[in-house]
Amino acid sequence: QVQLVESGGGQVQPGESLSLSCVVSGSIFSNFMAWYRQAPGKQREVVAVITSYGSTTYSDSVKGRFTISRDNAKKSVYLQMNSLKVEDTAVYYCKIETAAGGYWGQGTQVTVSS
Repeated sequence: QVQLVESGGGQVQPGESLSLSCVVSGSIFSNFMAWYRQAPGKQREVVAVITSYGSTTYSDSVKGRFTISRDNAKKSVYLQMNSLKVEDTAVYYCKIETAAGGYWGQGTQVTVSS
């Protein structure tokens, strides 16, 4: 079976940075990897997407501040978050899209506060 393990969440002050990691286990090939987030009382939204070739797409709210990357050999996807804002506070989820369907991580909490 496929498992996604996320790490790197925590509490930081506005303007600081965090780096999230997602490691995928199991024999699987992903066409797309993505990071989503869900704040309290809000719907889950896509933050960034990266293809197996390295092409990236970002939501307007994080463009210029966040960077998504992947290492196919390590079956990992990363999210570098800079200049964090209070409104970035949310649970961040890793998602993998494969020919067999999509898979989700359990999420990691990111809290931005003074």
